[in-house]
Amino acid sequence: MHISRLSFMPVLALSLVLALSGCTVIFQKGRRVDIEKISKLKSELGELERARQELEERLAKEIADKQVKVEMLEKGLVITFVAEVLFDSGRSDLKGDSLEKLEKVASVIQNIVPDLGIGIEGHTDNVPIKHSGWKSNWELSSARALSVLHYLIEKQVAPQRLAAIGYGEYRPVAGNDIAQDRQKNRRVEIIILPRPLKNENKG
Repeated sequence: MHISRLSFMPVLALSLVLALSGCTVIFQKGRRVDIEKISKLKSELGELERARQELEERLAKEIADKQVKVEMLEKGLVITFVAEVLFDSGRSDLKGDSLEKLEKVASVIQNIVPDLGIGIEGHTDNVPIKHSGWKSNWELSSARALSVLHYLIEKQVAPQRLAAIGYGEYRPVAGNDIAQDRQKNRRVEIIILPRPLKNENKG
């Protein structure tokens, strides 16, 4: 599986960084098409910021308990769940008590950013699969991402907005030498993606 929307134009990344840092950029002698694109970017970044604030309010307890992290990154607004919050060890079925947490995310996706794409990434630590029946961590991470995707569909998020991918152990955010770091690597990321700009004919 592949998430094409994870590849963004440099101007989008630059605009996101500038927006977050509070900088002001003046474009001189800009063509109308450039001004329109910048206006769209500002609107989309505004939607992401509103979504971030709403998620931080709704998930305040989970964030305080270090079960969830919400942060604005270059690739978009990222909601990171510790895998144990959503799944039992070696399993891909969502735990019953995880649904309330995911429902908060689904509500923001539907009501605050109804037109933006959503990517779901599954990640694991580097401990080899032994007893759970999966061929490798690739399969487990992919299945977990798909479980979240299907839950969002059940919550009426349009399927065409969604994509899922499993990275297995190959995109760690910490080392794998101690249990605390391995737990950080076992995660699911829900990414609210800035809408990519359409190619427009230049005349």
